[in-house]
Amino acid sequence: MKELYYHIPALLDETIRALKIKPDGIYVDVTFGGGGHSREILRRLKTGKLIAFDQDEDVKANLPEDSKLIFLNQNFRFLKNNLKFLGIQSIDGLVADLGVSFHQFDEPERGFTFRNDAALDMRMNKKSKVTAADLLRSLSEKDLANLFSEYGELINAKKIAHEIVTARTVMPILKASDIINVVGKFAPARLENKFYAKVFQALRIAVNHEIEYLKEMLQQALEVLKKDGRLVVITYHSLEDRLVKNFMKTGNFQGEEQRDFYGNLITPFRLIEKKGIVPTKEEIDENSRARSARLRVAEKI
Repeated sequence: MKELYYHIPALLDETIRALKIKPDGIYVDVTFGGGGHSREILRRLKTGKLIAFDQDEDVKANLPEDSKLIFLNQNFRFLKNNLKFLGIQSIDGLVADLGVSFHQFDEPERGFTFRNDAALDMRMNKKSKVTAADLLRSLSEKDLANLFSEYGELINAKKIAHEIVTARTVMPILKASDIINVVGKFAPARLENKFYAKVFQALRIAVNHEIEYLKEMLQQALEVLKKDGRLVVITYHSLEDRLVKNFMKTGNFQGEEQRDFYGNLITPFRLIEKKGIVPTKEEIDENSRARSARLRVAEKI
């Protein structure tokens, strides 16, 4: 099988440094993708192990032949159960690169981008049953409004939802051009691409249950990390970044601070680089898709 190498990892050097890899440690890459992070981790392991997750079957083409690697073709929400099955009680570090891979964006039939007039699919796991077109056909106006408001952070979410519900009574919304034609009137002048990106982001998050499953994974990561173990997460939009930041700072997703009798913050983590790490100008020049990446690092107390 031909290797794809379809993902240039954002903040690769910074991510590897943040993990503080021990040659005999046990690490987890919950978003294998093109294998960039995993390969660098494997290079630094001697007797250690790397467990890698990815629900997309296409990534199997990128698997290196390495006895230190255990690959699981599953969603990272099954982190804890799989580690238990493998007899692993705790890990030294976990990395999650939450971005959509180049391959998923660049393969038109996957339907992840409005730049190709493809079917509105957007499933990261091609075995899943529900596509973006299915959601546009079946969700109520209220649910669609909530979807675009919460996951796309679109201020005119109610109007967008109403337009979709009205339009689908005339013809089904099946392709990228269909949704653009329906909601295009709401796109701000000179900001059309940013608007469509938010519409597609909202649909993609809903199709793949991204926020729900991310929360599950983070909670499980806290349970399985050893003391001083590192949680390293790369985010690409404010919704997931806020969630990760809150969890690392307070141990909950709302960011609600709890303090002890002396006023000290009660938290399961020690923050490394409190504001997160962003790509350099040089990296963005070489890889424009890294421009929205932010690396957040926490160490379990």
